[in-house]
Amino acid sequence: MTRTKTPSSPYLLLTITMVLWGSAFSSSKSVVEHLPHSVAALLRFGGAALALMTVLVLFGKRLGGGGQTKPAPRAAARAALAGIVGVFAYNGFFFWGLSLAPSLDAGILIPVMSPVLTSLFLLLTRRERASKTRLAGLGLGLAGAAVFFVGVGGSAQGSSTRLAGDVLFLLSAVCWAAYTLAGPRVLAGVDPLRATTYATCAGALLLGVVAAPDLPGVHWSGLPSAVWLNAAFLALGAVAVANLLYYRGVAAVGPASASLMMFAVPVVNTVCGTLFLGESFGAVQAVGALVLLAGAVLAALHGRFVRRKGVTSTVVFGERERVRRAAERP
Repeated sequence: MTRTKTPSSPYLLLTITMVLWGSAFSSSKSVVEHLPHSVAALLRFGGAALALMTVLVLFGKRLGGGGQTKPAPRAAARAALAGIVGVFAYNGFFFWGLSLAPSLDAGILIPVMSPVLTSLFLLLTRRERASKTRLAGLGLGLAGAAVFFVGVGGSAQGSSTRLAGDVLFLLSAVCWAAYTLAGPRVLAGVDPLRATTYATCAGALLLGVVAAPDLPGVHWSGLPSAVWLNAAFLALGAVAVANLLYYRGVAAVGPASASLMMFAVPVVNTVCGTLFLGESFGAVQAVGALVLLAGAVLAALHGRFVRRKGVTSTVVFGERERVRRAAERP
């Protein structure tokens, strides 16, 4: 009974993760303003890969799996493949989008659309069934996203460049939904620390390939100290620590519940983007954002997943229970 009050409570871990991710949008934007978007992505995840490998070598047995041996090659390969989607593809679209649009847009579209897309996938693949209220919430969320995009093109602050950036953010949300859904299956054969490390290293390697042509043109000695401080925060806090905590949270509560915590990210991001970068929404965008958020929350809170008749456990929940037992093994 006292388990949920300990620092290892999955929802506490997920809350910390959302604060780190929420502040990462404006921090990433400040880096992109001084570096090509491909190089900014490499700094963030290249640094995170080095940090995670160091932690794995020094503390892997203690933090990873309680003395657990190396995972099977297939399990390691699954984690690396997840990194191609959740690190390489997600951040390729994300940082490219930041070079075109404000961080406020990213902080609305990515964290709010991700749970909507996660729920839609579970429903369309018939893994879960939802009430009419949940379906209405999903429809409202999609309508809000449409209004948001219309607002980008029609507001005084809108432009084709900003619209293109928002489309890239939407693609990032698709990648993150896939990454979340893959979490339980990835963790079934490997502890969270190793899974996070393998995924980050695989994604960082591909980001390095993409960034290679832009590296010679960077004037490294002329970069402000704030860029390096933000890059360090993004690599260590927003990736190394946050992704590890997120994987542990997904292992404990499953992808659907973990994705609901993403609703905290827009709040943190809006505060940071407004205070530190001076960004703002147009009126139509603000309405669309509120409708999108309301629909996503309605779908999440009032139409809880109902198990299909005759099925004792779904694929997602079955994986979640196996992962939870592995994670809790002393």
